Amino acid sequence: MTSFDRYDAIIIGGGHNGLVCAAMLGKAGQRVLVLEADNVLGGAARTEEFFPGYKASTAHLLNRLHPDVVKALGLDVGAATPAPTALLSPDKPPIILHGAWGERIEGAISESEKANFAAMRAQLIRYAAILKPFLTRNPPDLHGMALTDKLAFGGAGLALKRLGNEDMRDFLRMMLMNVHDVADEHLTDDRLKGLLAFEAALGSHLGPRSPTSLLGLYYRLTGEAGGQTGAQIIPSGGMGSIVEAIANAARETGVEIRTSEPAARIVIEKGRVLGVETAASGLIVSSTVISAINPRTALLDLVGAPELDTGVVRKVKNIRMEGNVAKLHLALSALPEFPGLRAEALAGRLLIAPSADHVERAFNPAKYGEFSPEPVMEVTLPSVSDPSLAPAGGAVLSANVVYAPYRLKEGWDKGKAKFLKAIMTVLEAHAPGIGKLVQHAELLTPADIEQRYRMPGGHWHHGELQVDQMLLNRPFFGAEQYAAPVDGLWLASAGSHPGGGVSGAPGMNAARAVMRGRR
Repeated sequence: MTSFDRYDAIIIGGGHNGLVCAAMLGKAGQRVLVLEADNVLGGAARTEEFFPGYKASTAHLLNRLHPDVVKALGLDVGAATPAPTALLSPDKPPIILHGAWGERIEGAISESEKANFAAMRAQLIRYAAILKPFLTRNPPDLHGMALTDKLAFGGAGLALKRLGNEDMRDFLRMMLMNVHDVADEHLTDDRLKGLLAFEAALGSHLGPRSPTSLLGLYYRLTGEAGGQTGAQIIPSGGMGSIVEAIANAARETGVEIRTSEPAARIVIEKGRVLGVETAASGLIVSSTVISAINPRTALLDLVGAPELDTGVVRKVKNIRMEGNVAKLHLALSALPEFPGLRAEALAGRLLIAPSADHVERAFNPAKYGEFSPEPVMEVTLPSVSDPSLAPAGGAVLSANVVYAPYRLKEGWDKGKAKFLKAIMTVLEAHAPGIGKLVQHAELLTPADIEQRYRMPGGHWHHGELQVDQMLLNRPFFGAEQYAAPVDGLWLASAGSHPGGGVSGAPGMNAARAVMRGRR
């Protein structure tokens, strides 16, 4: 069976990047079809019931949705009040960071240390601002940079120059530093050092002492929510509400969205895209296909190695994309108590990373395919701010837990229960009695994330976000400007520039690239 009802573009994948790309093209008057394999849109950003009456999102914080996406699609993302961050420690009282990434600090900490953090915060945000414009620009084209790209890079150079000689030298000095050393240079409080270490390493196979780990913190600080750099927001309805808003924006432009219809094959004829084949519809014809799924899946599984040069196949296979973060959802019969925290702090995020050294010790076992007996984690209680996520009287706990190597030496069939026990031991130390409140625990290892969300390696960036896999090397050299090495095929997932997080930037950038056409 062949569908001769032509589309200007077919987008594979109904995650947030695919939906952003679809909405952008739809606004430009193109007839667009989105194919989503699952019966629900959003991928890891969807809100789903994990136990009767209890709902959560695997991507649980809004901190990167790009303002250009919000503006272009006219999105209403709800309240923009930054969630506080509580830094927990087993032997010290918690401290609370208010505003966007610690504009104000509350708790048992010296005034001099507050001043140290404020100065460092301002410096890091100022440096990250130099990199922020690159989020929505094409990586450089080494074969011949367009005038707009030259002006963009010239603008970055001018911004660097405006820092002044001292700051410019310091920016260049720090660029490839590890975050542990940066924390030691500026701070004395272990809890604040743990914050920097965790933020920089989250989502990557890096520890605080790993070379270039500071880049992870810069990437974190290029994000914003509600117009505030570094802000974290827990959206009402979970992250699925953001996905729904983007999907509605796409539908309003006439975009057709089909769920439960996975792409079986990207059909290539004489080196050019002919369309997409599905089991339900046969061949759906379009000369433009945009992959908003993992680039390895798109190129090796849907296009197929025989249609690609051997060099391209090698590059695709060499993309590092093995996840290192597990996701924990707890259905609780009541709200747990965290000593020293008032109710308003429970509506934010709780960080269990008591020092940079602790984060490094947690990373060490992951180098050898093992998990730490004292994992570090980012905890939210989303039902505090949105009671609809849990039954009356109940509560939801959602946590990102690191480090959880994709290839666990003993295998996750054996190791999962042990890892959950280690996590609960840490939680019990900070919230005594929480174990007695657990009605159900769902632990998603990277292997589970891979299977549930069709995300190879269970890596939420669709590829390590490290210096050798960024800019013109993302996803690989030769496909760095969203155009795949097959005529008519484009790449729009987190595996493309600038990377992961619920930002919509890869989808928006890819849509703009499609409309410009290939150079």
